[in-house]
Amino acid sequence: MTTDLSGLAALIERQWHRYGRETPADGLLLNRAEAPSGLIRAVYRPSFCVVVQGAKATLLGDTAYRYAAGQALLASLDLAVTARITEASPTRPYLALSLAIDLDALAELLSAQADTLADGMDSAPAFAPLRTAALDPDLCDPLARLLTLLDHPRDLPVLAPLIGREIVWRLLGGPLGPALRQAGLPESHAARIGRTTAWIRAHYAEPLCVADLAALARMSAASFHRHFKAVTTMTPVQFQKQVRLHEARRLLLGAGDVAGVGYAIGYESPSQFSRDYRRLFGAPPGRDGAAIRARLAPEPALP
Repeated sequence: MTTDLSGLAALIERQWHRYGRETPADGLLLNRAEAPSGLIRAVYRPSFCVVVQGAKATLLGDTAYRYAAGQALLASLDLAVTARITEASPTRPYLALSLAIDLDALAELLSAQADTLADGMDSAPAFAPLRTAALDPDLCDPLARLLTLLDHPRDLPVLAPLIGREIVWRLLGGPLGPALRQAGLPESHAARIGRTTAWIRAHYAEPLCVADLAALARMSAASFHRHFKAVTTMTPVQFQKQVRLHEARRLLLGAGDVAGVGYAIGYESPSQFSRDYRRLFGAPPGRDGAAIRARLAPEPALP
C-alpha cells in the first residue's frame, strides 16, 4: 500500500516558506530544492530523514544510499558524508525533513522496554551507520503533528519532546528499528563509537588524543582505531578535520575574519586552514563565505 505523502508535502512547503531550513522545534530541519544539486558536504547528527518528494543520494565512503519519496534514511551516529539531490524541479521540488534522534529518549525506551524490543535482535542485520527503508505509515501522523505544532509556539517546548519520543518508539518497532537498537545499546560497538564521534563533535577545537577516545569507547587503542574507521570510513583525526571545517563554514556566515575563524576551530596555521578548507569546499574560506552570504541575503524590494 502506497503511503499518502500529500499532507506532509503541503506542511513542509508551508513551514519552509515560513522558517526556511531551521525550525523552532529542536532538531527539526526542513529541506526544499527546485533543481538537482551538486555535491553537498555535511556532518550528519544521529537523525531520521524522510523524503516526501523528489530523491537524494548520500555517500558514506564508497557506499551510496539512495532514497526517494516515501523512503527514509537513518543515521545512527555522527557521520561526515557527501550527498546530492538527484530529483527536483520547480513544479515538483525536492521536499524532505530530518529530525535529530534524542539519544536520552532512545536509551530510556530501550531500558524500559528491553524484553519487548529484544524480539528479533538475534536475527538483526550487521550494523551499518546509515540505513534506508520505506517510510512506516504509522510515522506519518506524528510527523504531521510535529510540523503542525510549529504553528503553536507556546505548545512547542512541552509537546515537541513528547512527539519526538513517539517517533523514536515507532522507529524502534519499524524496519529501521534493528539499526537504531544497536546504536542505542550502551555496550554495542556502534554505541561506543557513537560516544566518541559525539565527543569529537562537541570538542572539535580541542587537541585530539586517540588514547582518551579509546578509553571513552572502552576499547584498546588498536581495536578502537579499527572499529572507528570501519564505521565512519575515516580516522578520528580525519573526522575531526571534517567537523572543524564544517563549523568554520557556519562561522563564516557571520564573520569576515578568516584567520579568526581558523583559530576558533583549532587551527594554529592560517595557511593550513585555508588549504584544508579549499580542498574540502572547492574555494578559499573568504571567497566561499562571501558567496554563501550573498546567496542567503534577502532580495531587494521592488520599487
